Formats: sequence, C-alpha cells, structure tokens
Amino acid sequence: MSTSTSPDHPGAAPVKVVRTLADGRAIIYFDAQPGNVRDSVDRRELEDAPTHTELRHDPLADQWVVVAGHRQARTFLPPSSECPLCPTHGDQLTEIPEGDYDVVVFENRFPSLTQHDPGQDAEVYDERTRHGFGRCEVVCFTSDHGSSLANVPAERIGLVLDAWIDRTLDLSAIDGVEYVFIFENRGVEIGVTLSHPHGQIYAYPFVPPRDEQIRTSARSFHDRTGTDLFAHIIEQEVSDADRVLYDGEHWIAFIPRAARWPFEIQLFTKRAISRLPDLTEAEKVEFATMYLRILKALDSTLGVQMPYIAAWHQAPVHGDEQFSRLFLEIFSLRRAPGKLKYLAGSESAAAVWINDICPEDAAQMLRDAMGASEE
Repeated sequence: MSTSTSPDHPGAAPVKVVRTLADGRAIIYFDAQPGNVRDSVDRRELEDAPTHTELRHDPLADQWVVVAGHRQARTFLPPSSECPLCPTHGDQLTEIPEGDYDVVVFENRFPSLTQHDPGQDAEVYDERTRHGFGRCEVVCFTSDHGSSLANVPAERIGLVLDAWIDRTLDLSAIDGVEYVFIFENRGVEIGVTLSHPHGQIYAYPFVPPRDEQIRTSARSFHDRTGTDLFAHIIEQEVSDADRVLYDGEHWIAFIPRAARWPFEIQLFTKRAISRLPDLTEAEKVEFATMYLRILKALDSTLGVQMPYIAAWHQAPVHGDEQFSRLFLEIFSLRRAPGKLKYLAGSESAAAVWINDICPEDAAQMLRDAMGASEE
C-alpha cells in the first residue's frame, strides 16, 4: 500500500484490503476509514478468467495492435438492476461481493491484456505477433450507481487518487510492464458498456505511441533550445491567459492553444514531477478540489451531461524521466447540446484534426460555468 493520505485526514493512509474473486482475479478495497470488514465471499460460479490475447505488429505505423476476441462477449449496457459494478445485494451477485464500498479495484473480467498465456511457452511468437502481456483493472469510484465523479465530495476524489497512486506502484513492479495508463471513459457517446461510475487501468508491455511521441517532442525541443518543453508550454499559457481555467498554488489547468477536441483540458502540477506517486499531500488535496470544479463545469457548460475521456500521462516504468511530465488531460467530443465531433476522414485517415470550437471560446464557456458554480 502506498503511504499516500486521504484529503479529509492528512497523514492517515486509506485502508487497503486485497481479496480474491471466484475465478481467481484479485479485488482490492480502498476505504477512507478503518473498521470495515471486507471478507464477503464471491458466491458466483465463474469459469477461469481469459488468459490469451495477442499483440500484432502494424509495420506501416510501427505500432502494436491488441487483438482480444473474447471481449465481444463482455457485458453491454445492462439495466441498473443487473449492473456488475454495484455492490452485491441478496441474490444479485456482482463483481463486488461486499454490500457497500468506498473505492474498489479489480482485475477486468474481459481483459485486453493478461499476465499469463497457458497456450504458449514463449512470450514472443515471432517478430509480428506476441502474447498480449499486461494487466487490465477496473476502478469503481463509488457504490452509488447513479452518481459520477462530478457529484462526489472532494474527499472521495482524493481516495480515488490514492487508489491510482497505489496501483501505479504495484503495477510498475510487475516484470515486463513498461507503462501504467490510468483513464476514465464516461458516457455512452464515448462508447462505455457500463454506466456505473468507473475508470480503468492498463499496464502495457510497451510505451503507448502517444506518450512516446510526447517524449520525442520534449527531447527534440530540449536539443534545439536547451530548455524544458513542458515548462515552456505552461509559461506560454500563463502569459496568454485566454485559455487558463485554473491557476492555483500547486496546479494549473488550461485548454491547449492547438486543442483537437471541442472541449479539451490539460492539468499540470506547477512543480515538475514525472509520476503520480511523486505528488505531495498538498498537491493531492488541491487536485481533488480543482478536479471537482472542472468536472462540474463540464456538465453545466452545455446544459447536458458531458461525455469525456480523462487520462493520466506519466513517465514510463523504465528509462529516462527527463523528457516525461505528469499531467492529466480531459477531452469531450460534444460540441453542442445535440451535436458530437466525429472523427471522420481528415482525423481518422490522415490524422489531421479540425476543431469546430475555437479554444479561447471553449475556455471562456468553461470559466463562466466555473464562476457560476461558486455563486
């Protein structure tokens, strides 16, 4: 367990309890307060969790593609009475055997990546195909099915952050894991298959292409200028001011000047750090309140609940940290109450983005929403 603390009880680490589900997967409870007994047994009769996925190399893009055919059978938008992420009640048996929980993490029942492959003796089959090694976890933010991160107290966001830090440490310690990627998909428009408030964590056996490109850009910028790319970006955004949403003691949040999505936000610590476990207690406390304000603003800006993807970018598990910087990005494909931004020919085939909303206008809309929420 990490030594991180809960915002409402500085210095007191959340309680972590690890148990096992019926098919052998791990489930991990994070409680803000001690005293909860987490010993309920998973009463379901489950087959062993899937263990075979593949990584196939795309030679044109020089990238790995995950092939996981068993995921076609995963649960798809069930009614709330059959939600697998709700607590277990009576004969309604779910992924969480307990009758209630604060934050819970468990291994995905339909993983894209797995740690074990009994069908092959070697990790590498050939230069084109590898076992889909890794680990996929689900993070449930609250037991309240109808809630969301925008509707929980800041203390709960702090507990979720503690869980993210804990999982970053544990997953980074797995031999063969090169990158820990933490994200949340929210809204049917994004493609979620379960509406219960939750996120996911992927432990990749490689550095994802987006993060590799960020590191390459930071290295190139340093070679040309002798300075830090991330510090340069933050300095420019503060100087421009038109796109800044939040400027606090430890954090800054802004819409990037070349935003691709109608609403796109980047959140950086003012102190240069590379991974989630590097956060101080003060930075964690401020993040919880800042993030809650931003999520509430997203939901109120257009008068409808905003679908979004939120993703943490941090340094790879191994290698030089010099050209990595911890930051969170949030983006939405909604451009109007009844309109979505679709990735059509230019974006999907040519990778040339066209944004329908001027970033300065989007920033002003969000600032107005954040100001209205404080009145």
